[in-house]
Amino acid sequence: MKVIGLLGGMSWESSVQYYRHVNERVRERLGGFHSAHCVLYSVDFAEIEELQASGRWDAAGKRLDEAAGALKRAGADFLVLCTNTMHKVADRITGLPLLHLGDATAGAVLAAGVRKVGLLGTAFTMEQDFYVDRLASHGLDVLVPPEEDRAEVHRVIYEELVLGVVREESRAAYRAVIRRLVERGAEGVILGCTEIELLVGAGDSPVPVFPTTRLHAELAADHALGLAEMPGNSQGST
Repeated sequence: MKVIGLLGGMSWESSVQYYRHVNERVRERLGGFHSAHCVLYSVDFAEIEELQASGRWDAAGKRLDEAAGALKRAGADFLVLCTNTMHKVADRITGLPLLHLGDATAGAVLAAGVRKVGLLGTAFTMEQDFYVDRLASHGLDVLVPPEEDRAEVHRVIYEELVLGVVREESRAAYRAVIRRLVERGAEGVILGCTEIELLVGAGDSPVPVFPTTRLHAELAADHALGLAEMPGNSQGST
């Protein structure tokens, strides 16, 4: 079994789910007392959030590259970056093959027969091209919410979900955003922030949802077990 390097803490609320999902997947595949070989480096999200807010992406990439180096020294064979937004700096992270979250998600969407998909995430993920273009490179037609909906989705993530706060009124707001995406033709919806799965799931959408945390973690476990290849578009930094 390969050793999974989990680079998390962005936020730790979702990193907990990564750790749970990879271990549940290994137990599902192997049975008994089996669990994943993994190492976790958890950054201080306050530091990363400040760099995000000030647009200092180069500094953020350098910080994550340093963390990836620590994971390599700890024995990790490949890297799982446990955040959608920080894939903006994925090309700055060296030393380990990277299992790209966008590729893992796109593979699941395509396998479900979906081509036109709505995307929920942070404003960075929805509005900048690093993530939308990655999905589009797999042949997906990506819809993002209008400005007012994007602002509310982003607000709930940073003011509530990363702090472990789950509110029914926010769930209702997300359901409404999803409904409007479906009205525009979305055949599925990507939960493109690793904390969103704390708030909404399949029962909150009239079309399939694609939970990026679970999809990423399960593919990482399968790859560690030799049951799945690294997606073709994933970046294998050395």
